[in-house]
Amino acid sequence: MNIVETIRYGARGQGALVRFSGSAHWYSRYFVRGKEHVESTGTSDFKKARRFHRQKLDEIATDRQGLKKFVSPVDRRLTVGDLFDALDADYKLRKKDSPSYRSHMKPIKKHFGDWRAVDLSAEAVDVYIEERLEAEMSHGSINRECQLLGQALRLAFERQRIPAPPPIRHLPETSVRQGFFEAEEFSKLVAALPDYLQDLTRFAYLTGWRRGEVISLRWSDVDRPGAVIRLRPEESKNGQGRTVPIDGDLAPLIERRWQGRLVEGEGDIPRVTDLVFHNAGEPIVDFRKAWATACVKAGLYYVVKDEAGKEKQVPEKLFHDLRRTAVRDMIRAGVPERVAMDITGHKTRSVFDRYNIVNERDKREALQRRHVYSRA
Repeated sequence: MNIVETIRYGARGQGALVRFSGSAHWYSRYFVRGKEHVESTGTSDFKKARRFHRQKLDEIATDRQGLKKFVSPVDRRLTVGDLFDALDADYKLRKKDSPSYRSHMKPIKKHFGDWRAVDLSAEAVDVYIEERLEAEMSHGSINRECQLLGQALRLAFERQRIPAPPPIRHLPETSVRQGFFEAEEFSKLVAALPDYLQDLTRFAYLTGWRRGEVISLRWSDVDRPGAVIRLRPEESKNGQGRTVPIDGDLAPLIERRWQGRLVEGEGDIPRVTDLVFHNAGEPIVDFRKAWATACVKAGLYYVVKDEAGKEKQVPEKLFHDLRRTAVRDMIRAGVPERVAMDITGHKTRSVFDRYNIVNERDKREALQRRHVYSRA
């Protein structure tokens, strides 16, 4: 379309109001970071069009102050579903994809997917939280869902696609798990696991590393001559790399994994895998079913009844319980807390305190020591 009329607004650089042939409406023409934007004011009334244009210039000025209020016409059409797609691509790029991440994203993406991102408010998220509570979802599950929404919004904000995201409520998680393994329980579980998961589980039990950190470990991260393992920052949940010496029970474990690098390739031609922990050379991704089966075989389960009254065996232990166990055992063994935190990768003291669980044996030993002291 050809411009038939142009009226500049204010000083040079503040854009103009224009009209195109074939349209009675005024259009706001402005520039942001050197890029031209032309947007319909939706009116043929010059005063109303001028007000629209002035508001647009105010948004641009706010954006230049770092407060990010301006949203381009293209970005204004972004949906929350688009933001989740961008987050999904970011997770894949950083190799953070997991079944649990996808299961938590599914319900909240279904609810807000068609919403325009700029229309999302804290009140709307609160309504979602109330609906999930009415559906008897746990606080932890709801928090994980809302956390993903917050991550999607922050990613879009960092890329200057949306204004500052609304605050998202975090529900108190009063039912924090306190599961951990005793030595006999751990031995039974490992014996019941398939071969490809046994050393992976032992490694997590010894180091307290997270599941994703263990399964992503490669031989390029292992310095065998220097007897040290290095976790890359991009594979760490808190974004900080760390090292663990290859010593004690880790030494024979790593040597055993080194001997297991040779796997069968195409055409029965052997090949060497770079993964420290693998399943016939392939990455280990989702092993929840194998873990649940092993827990039942080891007697580490409890029985619940479904709505039809049918009994179901539920694993008593989680893989994450290995992390809690590593923390507790290091402290019991007299390892300085700072050193233990550096090995396991705990960043905050509060989380570390939560894992340093006191059980009945700890209390009994405390009373016995008190008894000995009082008789001295």
